[in-house]
Amino acid sequence: MARVTVEDCLDHVDNLFQLVLVATKRARQLTRGVEPTLPWENDKSTVVALREIAAGNIGPAILKEAEPPVVEEPPEQQPVVIMDAEDPL
Repeated sequence: MARVTVEDCLDHVDNLFQLVLVATKRARQLTRGVEPTLPWENDKSTVVALREIAAGNIGPAILKEAEPPVVEEPPEQQPVVIMDAEDPL
């Protein structure tokens, strides 16, 4: 695993703030299952995102992409058991 430096990433984005935004969005995409542009090499999604930025594969254009809607499934209903004070636990 090659070490990723901020300087390597800043060659492809305007500033540190933008680097954080781009890396965050890409790491979330990778966590959701989007195919990486580089070999994964047993890294965390944040490291892969930074490696992709440093390689020039991912840049500020990613910030203009729309996020897919998050679909939350309703929690399963559990039966409610009402116990009397006299019922043993």
